Amino acid sequence: MKLKFLVFSFLVLVGIPTASGQSYKFLTTGYSVMEKDAKGNWGKWSVLQSTSLVISLDTNKNRIVVYSQEVQVYDILNYEDTEENDKTVIHPFTCADSDGFPFTITIITRKNQGNRKQLYINQKDVIVMYNIVNFIEKGKQ
Repeated sequence: MKLKFLVFSFLVLVGIPTASGQSYKFLTTGYSVMEKDAKGNWGKWSVLQSTSLVISLDTNKNRIVVYSQEVQVYDILNYEDTEENDKTVIHPFTCADSDGFPFTITIITRKNQGNRKQLYINQKDVIVMYNIVNFIEKGKQ
């Protein structure tokens, strides 16, 4: 419980707005993908593509949901320690997909780039990066 409170407090302090309680919403503005080849080597990032999806981080339900054409629901298994230096703030989460495979989702704030935020879904053979902004619902501005 203390860890959830610390995560919640830190997210509020760095400017991530709440939608209600301990639920945070983001809007994607672009994405890029990197995949491993048949030999297990990471390829290059794909060209950044525009996209507009909602992503929610719900600490009450311990899950992250990407509302894409096929909704992706990831259970949060562990809230890892936040890392911070003069250039970035990193919020890592150990998650599991619907098949139960563990992987990491990370929210990174790039302080030296106007506090630009990115969300990385780091699975075994693919990494998806989303550029994200805080999602403000109509009537809650």
